[in-house]
Amino acid sequence: MTHDVALDGIALDERTALIPIDVQQAFDHAPWPPRNNPSMEANALALLAAWRASGRPLIHVKHDSVVPGSTLAADHPGNALRPGFEPQGDEPLVRKSVNAAFIGTDLDLRLRRLGVTSVVLFGISTDMCVSTTARVAANLGYRTLVVGDACACFDLPDGAGGIIPGDEIQRAHLATLRAEFAQVVDSGAVIAALG
Repeated sequence: MTHDVALDGIALDERTALIPIDVQQAFDHAPWPPRNNPSMEANALALLAAWRASGRPLIHVKHDSVVPGSTLAADHPGNALRPGFEPQGDEPLVRKSVNAAFIGTDLDLRLRRLGVTSVVLFGISTDMCVSTTARVAANLGYRTLVVGDACACFDLPDGAGGIIPGDEIQRAHLATLRAEFAQVVDSGAVIAALG
């Protein structure tokens, strides 16, 4: 028997898994451009602590780039997860080499073996690996939630000589996810829903 918790439209039960995505050290250094949401780490760490206390499933995801010279390559110091975001105890870690955490990994199999029907995602970056993973999760039939204030985007070139600020990219991508693929929530509401 599962116990549903709902607050502000957020329903979480024991079949809901938290999936932190690519919270890695490389993103703090060149060649990565400036990033939005300086509160991302604090929001995400609070969410992680509350999630662990709830006893619900937690599966970490890390990007092991196969691109030569990448700061996310497995043998580069930037590949390491940021302090506080490492798995604890027997929490599993899934390693991926593409944007979607479900492609070329056993993430879907792990979730199905746990009986998971809903996933809660956060991490770096909103428009790349978080968004791609959310889209695939929704297409695979998982109820998908994205914790917007525990995600971050980078400033990106617009192809015409200008720069699109990370805040604008994040706003647009969260809107797209909300329209079709996921419930977009904030960390405080998820923590409150966990009780």
